[in-house]
This record gives sequence, C-alpha cells and structure tokens, in this order.
Amino acid sequence: MNHAAQAAKVVDILLADEAAMAQLRAVRTLALPDWCIAGGFVRNRVWDALTGQREAFASDTDALFFDPGDRTKEREQALEARLQAMLPDVDWQVRNQARMHYFNGDPPYRDTAHAMTFWLETCTAVGARLTVNEKIELVAPQGLDDLMNLVFRPTASGRKHYDAYRQRIDTKPWRRRWPSATFIL
Repeated sequence: MNHAAQAAKVVDILLADEAAMAQLRAVRTLALPDWCIAGGFVRNRVWDALTGQREAFASDTDALFFDPGDRTKEREQALEARLQAMLPDVDWQVRNQARMHYFNGDPPYRDTAHAMTFWLETCTAVGARLTVNEKIELVAPQGLDDLMNLVFRPTASGRKHYDAYRQRIDTKPWRRRWPSATFIL
C-alpha cells in the first residue's frame, strides 16, 4: 500500500470514530500553532481497527503544539483545563514541543513534526489535526509503514535510548492487546 492509500486508511479510521472526532474538534478550538493529537491517539485506533478489536483501548490523549513564544508549564496546564472542561472523560496531556527538548536532552526542535522524530518508536510518531473544513491532516515524520503493518520499531532516538524503549514495551499492555504486532527489540 502506498503512502497516499495508507494516509487515506488512517483518515477513514479517525473519521469513523466519534470520540476521536470530538477530541480533534476540541483541540482545534484552542487555535494552537502547529498542533496535532499524536501518540496512542492514532496508533491505538489504527491497530484496533486493523486487528478487529471492538473495545476501545484507553490511554491519555497527547495534544501537541509548537510555540516558542510561550514555553510555560502554566500555559499547558491552562489548555489542559480548557480541554478537560469540554471533554471531562478524556485524560488530556498538552505539551508545547518548543520546550520539550529541555527535558529530553535533545537539540531544540524546529516544529512539532521534528519533535516527533525524537520519539522512541515509529508507529507512535503519527499525529492528526482537523482543519476548519473538517479535513484530517496527518503528521507522520517517520512515515506510516510501521503503523499500517503493526510494527513497533525504535526510531534513531529509540535506538539511542534503548533502555527507555525496551521499558515501554515491557510495561505497557501492547503485546497482549495486539499479539499479531511485531515488536522489534
């Protein structure tokens, strides 16, 4: 399947998911620069759809944005509170990627997609945003192949921080949830 077909499949999965669309619409109301919802938000839904899982896999919802003009934790907390008021059943985590390199020991990130290249695994480094025209745009700096083929592979950063990558695999319920997935160690 080529990239365009993969992207269309991911978009179709998200469009068919009422909860996902509500979350995308909620974050869109914040009018954040260079935003998306990423991580398990996309991976879990796609892998559940591809494997026929019927019960939703609960995880936090990672809303990312990039704004070097205001890198305060207080801003992130205020944004989380606004989202929590809109959708109180969602465990929101809002992070300005313009400040996250400080915590991760990486060089400064240029934008949200660049920040995602430093994530530990390829299949999780996929995000989605909703335009004002209700179109879903994907942010996939590592591509979509591993996501669509149920492959859990380390990024270059995941290889560099192998212990953290391995710990994620060992402590999360992913292998039980998706036994047909390939976990590259």
